Amino acid sequence: MKHIFFLLSILIIIATSCGQSSKKEVQFPQYIQNPSGFELHRGVNISHWLSQTGSWVHRTSFFTEHDVEFLHSMGYDHIRLPLDEEVLFDEQGNCVDNAFTSVTNAIDWCIKRDMRVIVDLHILRSHHFNSRNNEGAMTLWTDTLAQNHVLNVWDSISNRLHTYSNAMVAYECMNEPVAPEHEMWNKLVERMIAKIRSLEPDRVIMLGSNRWQKPHTFPYLRVPKNDKNIILTVHTYHPYFVTHYQAFWSAAKFYKGPVQYPGYPITPEDYKTYVDTTNAPLVSRIHEEKSLEYFDKQKLQEILQPAIDKAKEYGLQLYCSEFGCLPNIPRDMRLRYFQDITDVFRQNNISYSSWDYKGHFGIVTYDNENRKPTYIDTTLIKLLVK
Repeated sequence: MKHIFFLLSILIIIATSCGQSSKKEVQFPQYIQNPSGFELHRGVNISHWLSQTGSWVHRTSFFTEHDVEFLHSMGYDHIRLPLDEEVLFDEQGNCVDNAFTSVTNAIDWCIKRDMRVIVDLHILRSHHFNSRNNEGAMTLWTDTLAQNHVLNVWDSISNRLHTYSNAMVAYECMNEPVAPEHEMWNKLVERMIAKIRSLEPDRVIMLGSNRWQKPHTFPYLRVPKNDKNIILTVHTYHPYFVTHYQAFWSAAKFYKGPVQYPGYPITPEDYKTYVDTTNAPLVSRIHEEKSLEYFDKQKLQEILQPAIDKAKEYGLQLYCSEFGCLPNIPRDMRLRYFQDITDVFRQNNISYSSWDYKGHFGIVTYDNENRKPTYIDTTLIKLLVK
């Protein structure tokens, strides 16, 4: 009965969102192929299910086979599945069986519909990408034992998942590394790739650059030579103070003025009026994110160019595994951002997955307390999957 209720809820929400819904047949461009045949085009991140769970703790109802069926019906061909070490393993390093059952269930649901899955090691006990905002530890780069432990983590993950087809499942070594020096990441990820290759020689591996996988650090990324089963993966959230407007987990929460896109995310006048120049985290983030510069589609292209160039240099596919925008800005501005960034992706043959499905950036608004979706943004979904 609850499955029937779920499907009826989805149909009602879609009907009220856009008046009609049908699976859209999309003609995707030809991307660079890898020998294993792992092909992906348009996807979405399944956040807050097996990663960053916080208050999103209703695992059995938050993401089910019906969600996969819905995503497939809307035209998505893959999901990125973020996983946290503390969800998959206890403190002694033992596998948590019910967590791995959730992982394999998700993979099975997707394969049933010819959808691919990226298994993304999102957060480690020794490494949280948002540690600068006090969300987790950052000891990985100074702890040799922790670095060795990551190899054991991948050994265990591979032991559980190695039977899945290389054409259907790929591995992402680690989400958004934040090493103090680029060479630290190069050395560690080389060890991670070597470990995975020793277990699964033909598995496709998603490889990103240091410092949150931002495009400007791709020139420093050392890419294995002659390994065509690698896909380079980039993240972009520029213009940050637009996409993260009033994000409570970031220094962006301190900025209370208006933002613009296209245009100057923060104008000189608004900077003078609304920015407390004694707030070091805010001022630093504004300049780090180039928020006083003019942003439009061409600027988004320029931001991504170093990653595009790196992929061309090695003859590898480029994939944007995270981008997105909070619904805290005017809707027309938000849709314009999504239109422009996906135009840039398509013009450069970049496949992508948006952040996220039912989270704060989501294509679905989810009532966590009552465990049900309340709004499906079909306009945004159609823009993303075209």
